[in-house]
Parts: sequence; structure tokens; C-alpha cells
Amino acid sequence: MSTTRDDVLEALEGVSVPGGGTLISRDMVRALVVEEGMVRFVIEAETPDAARQLADARKQAESVVGALSGVSRVSVALTAHGPAPRKPAPAVPQDGPPSLKIGRHPTQGEGKQDLPGIKRIIAIGSGKGGVGKSTVASNLAVALAREGWRVGLLDADIYGPSQPKMMGVSKRPASPDGKTIIPLQAHGVTMISIGLMLKEDEAVIWRGPMLMGALQQLLTQVEWGQLDALLIDMPPGTGDIQLTLCSKFNVAGALVVSTPQDVALLDARKALRAFQTLKTPVLGLIENMSTFVCPKCGHEEHIFGEGGVRKEAARLELPFLGELPLAVDVRLAGDGGVPVAATDSPLAAPYRRMARRLIESCTA
Repeated sequence: MSTTRDDVLEALEGVSVPGGGTLISRDMVRALVVEEGMVRFVIEAETPDAARQLADARKQAESVVGALSGVSRVSVALTAHGPAPRKPAPAVPQDGPPSLKIGRHPTQGEGKQDLPGIKRIIAIGSGKGGVGKSTVASNLAVALAREGWRVGLLDADIYGPSQPKMMGVSKRPASPDGKTIIPLQAHGVTMISIGLMLKEDEAVIWRGPMLMGALQQLLTQVEWGQLDALLIDMPPGTGDIQLTLCSKFNVAGALVVSTPQDVALLDARKALRAFQTLKTPVLGLIENMSTFVCPKCGHEEHIFGEGGVRKEAARLELPFLGELPLAVDVRLAGDGGVPVAATDSPLAAPYRRMARRLIESCTA
């Protein structure tokens, strides 16, 4: 008889927590998934300090759930709903009112984490969806690998994970101890995605703390090995994932993808400002869908405008990594699970040039 969600909740009812009550009575269990012998969930505390006090409760939760009939693997993440309380500043005699700094995010100023074995983390973002960010991420990862770098690719677009499709992988990642996640290999790239852990048509309906917990698990519990770069395919916009990544981890820099269209550039500027606010260097701008060449007559058309991203990069004095065409074969390659950068097609050349420019800028 297989374990159900109710069985897990009943077992967790017996796990006591500091301060009284249980995981269930204190409403600390989030994102509970029970599937094919695998149980995973997040324990959410009020603050990071409270989360650290739950270490024993986490171990007990893993133990009681692992003892249930039919459960072969258990994965439990600890996260915090809010920031750690700050120590009060020493009183300073003053005649006037206190000086207040408004708008400072509570995570700024705290220590950032390195990932063992990974030389640099590079975020790939966009101001809006539909500009081909994920296509750029997969092809750039493959192009960097073909240039000799050891590359990882993390699909952090939690709500719309597309890298499994584009990289041609569908196998569920292994977890020998229920904690460590073994990533998959595709086209010379080490990759992982939340999409590999969900059913194909399953929607992710999570709020901020759950997203933050999932991202931290994918970053810290995956056996990445030794990498020259870990590329992170970010969700579009400027939300919880961007904030968590850039405030909690040492990110070497960000790449921002946009089409030359004015509307896309408006949103791209917001993404640029967000990375700058989070003290994350912008390594370059990429113009996708820059031009379309008719495969039948050879006529070239700038459907979304011409040179908008290049001009924006020059205006902001940021590196411009290159232009990528709008091409049917790029779309077909992604849908088929073989990024065009993994082939000898002429369409792979722009990605290889972009990879070389990025390597030069990172190693200069």
C-alpha cells in the first residue's frame, strides 16, 4: 500500500518544534509532494534563526516520513518566511530626529554564499517573457561547452521550466540519500530543472518562500562538480528568484536578453536596474530575434526593429555580446531537444562567437 499525502501529514503531526506545538499545528509544512515513493516538502520558519533551531525537527521529519510504507526517498528543505532580526544600533546622543534609510532591502549587507567547485555563477535574465531568454541560455551553455568550458545549466524559471525540452532530457534526477541530487548530462552540459521533478502538465503554485526554498535546494543540494560557469535561466521580470539569487549567493554577473523592440527594451531596462540595485555586475546585453531572413527568397527583414539593444548597450556603456537571428531552424532544434549550438549549422556560429566573447571578458 502506497503512502498518501494524509499519511505524511499525520506522521508530521508527531514532530514537535521549539516553542511548543508540532510542524502541522504550527502550519510550517509547505509544497508537500508525494509521488512514486518520493516525498518532498519545505519546512518554513518565521526567521533564519528560527529555521536553524529546526535542524533536529527536520531530521525527525525525514525519519518518520522515511519509515512510512512505500517511501523510498525523502527530501526536506528548511526556509524562512522573513529576515533575521537586526541587532539594535547603539544609542547615539543627538539633538534632531533619527536618520532613517528607507527602501533598503533587509537581505542587503548579509554574507553571500559561494558554491563549492563552481568558479562563477552567471544569471541570464530578461525584463519580459517571449524574448527567447531560455533559447539563448541553452544554446549559450552548449556553445561554452564546445569552447572548452565545464558548464552547468540551472533552469530557475520555476513557473515555466523549458530547459528539459530544449536540452532533450526527461529522466528524473537520482537522489541516492534523499538529500543530494544527481544532475543530468546533455550536449556536454551538466543540467537540472524543477521541470524534471514534476509531471509534464503539473502547475507550480507556490508563493515567495517556497520559490526561495526550491532555488536554494537546486543550488546547494545538486552535485555540480567542478564547473567554470553555472548559467542560471531566470524567470522573466524582477521577482523573488532574482532577489534570492543575487542577495544570498555570489553571482559573478548577469546577461540580459531583449529583442530590439521598444516595448521589450522598456522592460529590459527594469531588469538592468534590478541587477544594479542588487549589486550584480551586468556582463553584457544580447539582442535576440534581431533579423529574419526568408528561407525561400533570402529577403532580410528587421521585424522587431533594428539595433535597439546595441544602441542601449552603448548608451549605458555596457558590453554588447551580439545579435541572434530569428530562425525557424533554431526553434525546431530547441523543440527537438538538440540546441542548434550543438550542431554544425551556420546558425550555431553566432552563439559560438558570443561564447568566446563571454569567456574573454570573464578571464581578462
